[in-house]
Amino acid sequence: MDNCECCNAASEHVVTHSKKLDKKILNKEILAIAWPSIIELILVTVCQMADMIMVGRLGAYAIAAVGITNQPRFLMLSAFIALNVGTTALVARLKGEGKQEEANKVLYQSMILTIFLSIAISILGIIFAHDMVILMGGEEDVAKVGGSYFKIIMSGFIFTCIPLCITAALRGAGNTKASMYLNVIANVVNIIFNYLLIYGKLGFPRLEVDGAAIATVIGYIVSFVISLYILFRRRQYLYLPPIKSMARYFEPDFKAIKRIIRIGLPSAGEQMALRLGLLIYTRIVAGLGTVAFATHQIGLNILSLSFMNGQAFGIAATTLIGQSLGEKDIEKAKAYADQTRHMGAVVAFFIAGIFFFLGKQLVWLFNPDPDIMKAGSTVLKIVAIIQPSQASFQILAGGLRGAGDTKWPALSILVGVLIIRPILAFILVNWANWGLIGAWIALAADQFIRSVLIYIRFRSGRWTRIKV
Repeated sequence: MDNCECCNAASEHVVTHSKKLDKKILNKEILAIAWPSIIELILVTVCQMADMIMVGRLGAYAIAAVGITNQPRFLMLSAFIALNVGTTALVARLKGEGKQEEANKVLYQSMILTIFLSIAISILGIIFAHDMVILMGGEEDVAKVGGSYFKIIMSGFIFTCIPLCITAALRGAGNTKASMYLNVIANVVNIIFNYLLIYGKLGFPRLEVDGAAIATVIGYIVSFVISLYILFRRRQYLYLPPIKSMARYFEPDFKAIKRIIRIGLPSAGEQMALRLGLLIYTRIVAGLGTVAFATHQIGLNILSLSFMNGQAFGIAATTLIGQSLGEKDIEKAKAYADQTRHMGAVVAFFIAGIFFFLGKQLVWLFNPDPDIMKAGSTVLKIVAIIQPSQASFQILAGGLRGAGDTKWPALSILVGVLIIRPILAFILVNWANWGLIGAWIALAADQFIRSVLIYIRFRSGRWTRIKV
């Protein structure tokens, strides 16, 4: 049999093998990856909501002070998110190809980049903390408190970034349980110290918003320690070498770094566009005043609860599609993409029902002010409507990233968040005078357009031919 016939036979075997995979098998494999992420994201989001609820009891100014620092912080995290996209995609592909040593090398090089970059960015964040809050449109009472909060958060920035790098690699290898345990424990620690330091309980000083920042950093440190402990156990696919020989393993490997950056670079552009768009959007909403902005932050916190659906199944899509393409099984990759999207849609409709009918009760948990509750419940009806499209683009974008096709998700962010959302928000808030509701209609329009763009790219099938 010549080479061509061998290739055809192998191709036919792959397709035949893929067709044997029924939905029950696919669902089982998807849920094996997704359920730890679902549990992790639910508990982490609940802890973050509890964090905001505790801060919210101090007043609207406290919610605004914490919320207004989120976009500058996430802007600084964008470079690491991009690196992590490259790390996850490469580890998944290399595992599919059976190259464990190279997968570990990707982890080591990603950690090197993360350490040096996080130190440099944290210094800038500490120096310009107050200026950033002013730039975001914070009023004087908000700027003073928010600037102090941001300095404390940035002092622990390295402890935020390294665990994100490690869990990104672990997800690529199919280990989502480690990330679940790590984040749940860290967030529980955060909540405990929130209670102790915000309100001054059990002999601890009452530090209010600064206490929330310190509690967050303590949670990051716990996350950092646990993530290193996980990697020092050599029983798993990804691991760290013994400390005495670590220097040899962590020598720069520019070939591996180049591969990480090549895949992650479009995601870096994506994250920069996302954060810049959100900065402009947040600045527009901040101009509505402290109470409106506090309501906006409550809406965003509740919206983040719905992200767990798209993100969890998106993580499953990233891992399983990356591994399937590493195995050269395109039909299997497509089957995983379709099934993760269908499963995510079912959950999306359930979440939409909760937001639509129980919006006022959810807002009350954060702040019982009648004006905030009324506006917030209307915001959540908008959130309910966008759930199906939100889940769709998050899951399919995750699949594209797993294939190494990071350019199209970046393009969708550029169009939706950097162009559609801020322009439409400016028109509806300032010209049409629709206030906060206008801002959230702009958010809904952005998400719908992104879902259309991602779906078009996925249906084209070009992602199956990407080389990493």
